[in-house]
Amino acid sequence: MASNTSFTGWTALITGGAGGLGRAIAAALIARGVKCVLVDIDAVRLAEAATALGSQALTYQADLTDREALGGLVNYVSREIGRLDLLVNNAGILSNIPFETRPIVSIAREVQLNMMVPLELCQAFLPLLQQASDGRVISIVSLGGLFPMPETCIYSATKFGLRGAMLCLGLDGKRLGVKFTIVNPSATETPMLMREAIENGNKMQFMDPPQMPADVAKTVIKALEKPRLELFVRPSESWTARLAMLVPGILPYILPLFRRKSEKGHRNYVVSLEQRGLITRDGEGWRLK
Repeated sequence: MASNTSFTGWTALITGGAGGLGRAIAAALIARGVKCVLVDIDAVRLAEAATALGSQALTYQADLTDREALGGLVNYVSREIGRLDLLVNNAGILSNIPFETRPIVSIAREVQLNMMVPLELCQAFLPLLQQASDGRVISIVSLGGLFPMPETCIYSATKFGLRGAMLCLGLDGKRLGVKFTIVNPSATETPMLMREAIENGNKMQFMDPPQMPADVAKTVIKALEKPRLELFVRPSESWTARLAMLVPGILPYILPLFRRKSEKGHRNYVVSLEQRGLITRDGEGWRLK
């Protein structure tokens, strides 16, 4: 069980900071004395997050797939804040458009945000992290970075790539003077997952009830308390993925066995969203409230 170690005086930067997962991570860090810089493309949600989280939450609006905007963020942190103890690579996107009809520009944007942006930020902020007494990088990857699933080939590709890169950097952490940790959630209740549910995205996500953002935030705190190369939010779920990947050739045979459970889990989750008032149905189908 994690202790109540304080990280007072630390500064963290959280990408995707205005989303449900980013806010939960920020709230957990602020409770440990960390000042958080929340970075997001959505200015309105950033303002809402700042109001909810209080004075320890700073905000910076930027589209991180824009190199100029990313450079502006690096300059802001370097010049205005002057320190960085923790980088949390959390921002990510997923599209439910079928691969065969998806525009290449959309694919490129997902690859850029999910995989390239974390690497660019790691490199750009490395000097500040090295100056910290205990610089850290925590990357929110996914079980999708271990286990490929139908209908999410671009997302899986980016997560496989990000996990591989962060494992390599973690193994080189002593030379770099920074500790790297991967946190692997399974399906987590965020607006992105809700959209998957109502847009008939990858139903394999719903074999088990989704975890909450607070569960992922607790795992981030565990990574701070006791640095490790990789952590799983639900370790029991990870074993299925890891065992299956010992012999990837069996995947075409075992995935159909999970479909019935996935279909039922998806139906139950949509009902749950409706009962909680998170989605509503109109003439065009379901939509988020």
